[in-house]
Amino acid sequence: MSVNRHSSSQWLRSPLGRVGLMIAVILGAVAIGAPLLAPQAPYDQIDPVAGRFLPPLSSRVVLQLREGGWLLADSAEITESGVEVERLGRSETLPMAEFSDDPDGSPLKRRFFLLGTDKYGRDLWSRILYGARVSLLIGLLAAGLSLTLGIAVGGVAALAGGWIDGLLMRLVDGLLMFPRLFLVLALAAMFEIDLLAVILVLGGTSWMAASRLVRAEILSLRERDFIVAARGMGMHPFRIFWRHLLPNALPPVLIDTTLRVGDLSLIEAALSFLGFGVQPPIPSWGNMVADGASTLTTAWWVAAFPGIAICLAVVAFNLLGDGLRDSLDPRAEEGLSC
Repeated sequence: MSVNRHSSSQWLRSPLGRVGLMIAVILGAVAIGAPLLAPQAPYDQIDPVAGRFLPPLSSRVVLQLREGGWLLADSAEITESGVEVERLGRSETLPMAEFSDDPDGSPLKRRFFLLGTDKYGRDLWSRILYGARVSLLIGLLAAGLSLTLGIAVGGVAALAGGWIDGLLMRLVDGLLMFPRLFLVLALAAMFEIDLLAVILVLGGTSWMAASRLVRAEILSLRERDFIVAARGMGMHPFRIFWRHLLPNALPPVLIDTTLRVGDLSLIEAALSFLGFGVQPPIPSWGNMVADGASTLTTAWWVAAFPGIAICLAVVAFNLLGDGLRDSLDPRAEEGLSC
């Protein structure tokens, strides 16, 4: 009990861990609440002509067309002859019949574009909010798949021993020989790219370190007194694994998995940037950076803001992993006490 209280106090005294947790919670809340926080759907093109590459903090008059879509204007005024609109450096008068009826009797509304728009006139703030759902979901599910495979392979290797252990560890060594991005790209090129395929490819190429950790922890635990006593009582090996070995082996593996969420989110962004990840028009932070790569000198915000979001996610999960290590790793506590 004293160890648990000490671990909790270590976590509470870790400012970087608290910062990481706070950023991760905010990102998660933003992803869940995207439909409420986003001013429009991520696919809506406000005005593909006048709405292209609006800079951050822009404000424009938005007129909803009766036949669907929107018209952006620098200024607009209702006159007796229609709506006088100033857009793209020229003025024109359009008939009121072209615009949809509005409950307050006026088709004119001013909209604020917090982070600007992209080359299709889509609101960047809305796309980043919805992109958080995709990028974080991929990172979390791929990390969960990696953890599951790592526990399965590492647990079987440690418990079976002998040639099975040797075979599985040689398989792990062989997979670790390949550069991660090369292995991911090779597998991604073999499948039809969709959200599920990206998760399976990322999770299926990142379980090796977790399997080594699980194996090492179980090998260090299986000769402990409480495991020997459980075997002496005739407890089934499978029950020993689930009741005693796995719970005690999990802390370092969970720390590694937390760090891996940010790592996998970054790899997903690289895949999407290269065209092997989530495909447009589904917004992910990676393909949003790819969309803005060709306009860095003229419309820097299109790539910069999704890139900042990726950095925040990676930093948050790394700080969270460090905080968990301070809390859950008894060896770190012993080092601190010394």
